[in-house]
Amino acid sequence: MREYVWLECSSCGDRNYRTPVNVTGGVPKLELKKFCKRERTRTVHKIRRK
Repeated sequence: MREYVWLECSSCGDRNYRTPVNVTGGVPKLELKKFCKRERTRTVHKIRRK
């Protein structure tokens, strides 16, 4: 079973990306370095549910 979650920037709090994750064994603790448009740099993004 897959569910869509938002990736939120850890420094500014913007929700920039949406991605599907597999939630059959629980929601994973996913942290990715993605580009933040507000800060114009690569920052750590964490999973946030809507």
